[in-house]
Amino acid sequence: MSGTDSPGPRERIISTAYDLFTRRGVGDVGVDEVAHKAGVAKATLYRHFPSKNDLVLAFLEHREELWTIRVIDQLPAQRCPGDPAGQLVALFDILDDWFHSRHDYEACSFIKVHFEVGGDGEVGHACLRHLEKIRHILKARAEQAGLRDSAELAWKLNILIKGSIVNAAEGDLDSAARAKLLARWLVEQHTT
Repeated sequence: MSGTDSPGPRERIISTAYDLFTRRGVGDVGVDEVAHKAGVAKATLYRHFPSKNDLVLAFLEHREELWTIRVIDQLPAQRCPGDPAGQLVALFDILDDWFHSRHDYEACSFIKVHFEVGGDGEVGHACLRHLEKIRHILKARAEQAGLRDSAELAWKLNILIKGSIVNAAEGDLDSAARAKLLARWLVEQHTT
């Protein structure tokens, strides 16, 4: 698709579902509303996504592309090139920027959907896989930095990330800046 082409039906459906699901959750949004707002017939939606679960799974994949890969993986590497330990700490600066720059801050979709549907079923398992990917990125970065107990550090940093996200959703937009101090301390504690 070139820059002048308009998005096709599939892309419009995913974009619309993304906007609706991130703001209101998956349970509150029906496929009729997604089809209507995307400007497609319900039959077109079902041709691309045979069930609502398929649409939710596509939404989660899109969220991973936009959030996990960009915010968790790429932006810290760009901020602190060649310094994986610094990237672990810089992640909290990026979260701080995210919390302060978005008037429509929507928190973590993987956590929200997981709380809505639970850990069972295809969607619940997908949420857990996406959350695991975040820890995998953190663990890999800790290993690159030569930090000890990289898996344990990844879990600890993930707790700080989730806590920051939840606190920001409660209105504490400075939660990532507060957590950054703890992240730096944790990285120091895991330095061999």
